[in-house]
Amino acid sequence: MKFEKVRWGIIGCGDVTEVKSGPAFQKVENSELVAVMRRTGELAKDYAKRHNVPKWYDDADALINDPDVDAVYIATPPGSHKEYTIKVAKAGKPVYVEKPMALNFVECNEMIAACKEARVPLYVAYYRRAQPRFVKIKDLLESKVIGDVRFVSTTQYQKASEDVKDSKSLPWRLQPEVSGGGLFFDLASHTLDILDFLLGPIKEAQGFASNQAGYYRAEDIVTGTYRFESGIHGVGKWCFSAFENVDVNEIVGSKGKITFSTFGDEPIVLTTTSGKEQWSFERPQHVHQPLAETIMAELTGNYGQCPSNGVNGARTNWVMGELVKR
Repeated sequence: MKFEKVRWGIIGCGDVTEVKSGPAFQKVENSELVAVMRRTGELAKDYAKRHNVPKWYDDADALINDPDVDAVYIATPPGSHKEYTIKVAKAGKPVYVEKPMALNFVECNEMIAACKEARVPLYVAYYRRAQPRFVKIKDLLESKVIGDVRFVSTTQYQKASEDVKDSKSLPWRLQPEVSGGGLFFDLASHTLDILDFLLGPIKEAQGFASNQAGYYRAEDIVTGTYRFESGIHGVGKWCFSAFENVDVNEIVGSKGKITFSTFGDEPIVLTTTSGKEQWSFERPQHVHQPLAETIMAELTGNYGQCPSNGVNGARTNWVMGELVKR
């Protein structure tokens, strides 16, 4: 499947598409955003007007079957990812779906199977895989500056925001039937995916998940251990009702360690017996753009391959499922 130019449609033009992703489709070479859809037509119309998109819809099927749309970006909550992915695949069009990929690992596999049967590519919006910051970490690991990797440790905790304390108006991210779980599924998925990118697949995982603060039904704390196919060990701690915000990952090897955050802009720090080095990176204006560039390069057949696809996206869902084991 090769295109000279990819004309994109977006299903679910909500907040994530305003700056993070939507404008990237207009800025990447050989790419154009031609249609958007939202259930509330007036909101879709407003988005289209503000972003200079020629078409808008309040019906997903209409966008999917529009002959002027070559590929579809699904930017809805995870609860509808499977349904829309299968529909887009049956229409014979490439799929780019938000993360987490689906509600669970079973749904991910159904999405992969549908795209395989239709012979269309399936991409997942784990955009950090293409950002220079994380590519640099991968380069450091591959150059063996910290020797052989022994283990990785992740610590992420944060305060409970006020909007999660009102059970009558919970954000969709805290409604398991819509999101797959709580903030662990929304946020930890980024970290677990980037560890897959940096260190390879996780083959074993076990953990504990609880709700300690009682603000909502979903888990608000998860702790776990895992082992990568390579033999590297990992440990993770995520808490969403703590007294402050912390986000740190540490990859420890036989000759040094690399420290970095998943969500922050703090420098990457390399520590060895020779001392410390660090690298800083400016956050892209449109965080999806580096990954979108790899998708466009693949779809136009120019060079390279997108590093985030259905197979590795599904692996992250599997790991999360193992860690929370309801």
